[in-house]
Amino acid sequence: MFSKILIANRGEIALRIIRACRELNIKTVAVYSEVDRESLHVRLADEAICIGKAQSSSSYLNIPAIISAAEITDVEAIHPGYGFLAENPHFAEICESCQITFIGPTSENIRLMGDKMAARANMQKAGLPIVPGSLSIVQNKEEALKTARRIGYPVIIKAAAGGGGKGMRICHNDIRLVSSLMTAQAEAEANFGNPSVYIEKYIEKPRHIEIQVLADRHGHIIHLGERDCSIQRRHQKLLEESPSPVVDNRLRKRLGEMATRGVKSINYVGVGTVEFLLDQENNFYFMEMNTRIQVEHPVTEEVTGIDLIKEQIRVATGHRLSLHQEEVNIKGTAIECRINAEDFENSFLPCPGKIETLIFPGGPGVRIDTHIYQGYEVSPYYDSLLAKLIVHASSRQEAITIMRRALAEFIISPIKTTIQFHQRLLDNPLFIKGEISTHFVQEMLKDEYKEQVQNE
Repeated sequence: MFSKILIANRGEIALRIIRACRELNIKTVAVYSEVDRESLHVRLADEAICIGKAQSSSSYLNIPAIISAAEITDVEAIHPGYGFLAENPHFAEICESCQITFIGPTSENIRLMGDKMAARANMQKAGLPIVPGSLSIVQNKEEALKTARRIGYPVIIKAAAGGGGKGMRICHNDIRLVSSLMTAQAEAEANFGNPSVYIEKYIEKPRHIEIQVLADRHGHIIHLGERDCSIQRRHQKLLEESPSPVVDNRLRKRLGEMATRGVKSINYVGVGTVEFLLDQENNFYFMEMNTRIQVEHPVTEEVTGIDLIKEQIRVATGHRLSLHQEEVNIKGTAIECRINAEDFENSFLPCPGKIETLIFPGGPGVRIDTHIYQGYEVSPYYDSLLAKLIVHASSRQEAITIMRRALAEFIISPIKTTIQFHQRLLDNPLFIKGEISTHFVQEMLKDEYKEQVQNE
C-alpha cells in the first residue's frame, strides 16, 4: 500500500479521498490555491502546499506546480479526484514519467475514451450498440447534411473531445444544422482546444443510465449495477439514484455485461463509468465512458456497501479486486441530491458568498459529503457544488420520504442554494412514479412557470 498520496483536487472530493486514505493508514498531501487557504481539505490533510492563485489555470490545472509539490513532499501517488486534471492524458503521462503512480487508468485509456469518436468506434467493435451517426469527424456542412439525411432528423451535434453539454446542439432540420455546425465547432475549440464534432441521431426523451465498473491489473472486471442520472439541466446532473426505477434484473445484467465487455476490450484498469442512453422501449446505446471516479459514486457505495475510493487506491497499488461479480448485491435504493450555490429561480445563477448559518440534516439513512462549514466563503472561481446529500432506504418510496425530511432540515444561509428545487422535484407526481427522462427538469420548470403566470 502507498505510504503517502497527493490529492490534486479541492472541495468535497478532496475530503472524501483524505478520509479513505486515513482509514487505509496513508498520509495525504493537499494542494490549494490562495483563495482556498482556509478550506477544510487543507486543514485535514497531513501536509498542504499552495500551488498558485485562485484561477484554476494557475493552480488546480497547473501541472508543473502539482508535480513540484509531489516531488517536494516525496509522495508515491497522485489521486486526481474528478474534474480538473482527472481525465487529462498528458497529466497521467507526466506522472508516469516521474515514477509517480496516477490513481486512475493509463494515459492511453484516458486518451482513447476522451476522444468520443474513437470511443464509439472501439465500443462498436467490442459489440456494444451505439447511436446511429457519423462514422468520422464532420468537417463541413456538406458532410453534416449527408449524415443527417442518412440517419434522419432530429440529430445532435457533439464535441468529439468534450462533454457536459459543451459544443452540443440539437437540430430538427437542414437550416438549423447548418447554422449550428460552426457554433458547435467554435464552442468545442474554446472549451476543449479541439473543434472536432460528430453527429448522432437524437433520441427523444431518453434516460441517462450509467454502469459503474472496476477493473484490476490481473484481468478481473466487475460492475456494480446502474445509476439513473436522468434528472439534469443542460446536461448537468442534479439528482442521481441507484438502482434505476425502470431497470429490472434482466436489463441490469445485459447493461453490466456490455459495460464489462467494453472495458475489457481496451484493457482498462481502475474505476470507470460506462454511460448509456435508454429509450422508451428499453433499447440502450453506448454514449461515452468516464475514466475517473464520478461525482455520484456515493449512491453506488450505499446500495453495494463497497468503498469505491478505497478500491480505486488498492487497484492502483496492484492489488486484486476485493470481491467477485457474484458477491455484488444491490440492497435498497439510494438517492443523491447535489446541493449547489445557485439561484434556481433565476436560471440557476451561481451565488457565491459567505455561509453565515449552516445546519446539516441527520438521522438514519442520511449521508452528507461536503467541504463547507459555518463561516466558509463560497468562491466564484470554482464549481458551485456545496454538498452531496445522500439517503439510503429499503425502497425508493422510503428513500424519497427520508430525502424530503433531510432537505427540510438542511439550512444554508444567506446564499441561495438548490435545496428548494430538490424539494419541489421530490414532490412532483411524475418523479415519484419514476416517469422521468433527461428532459424532465426542463419540462417541470416550464410547467411551473405557466402555472405561475396563470395565477398572477
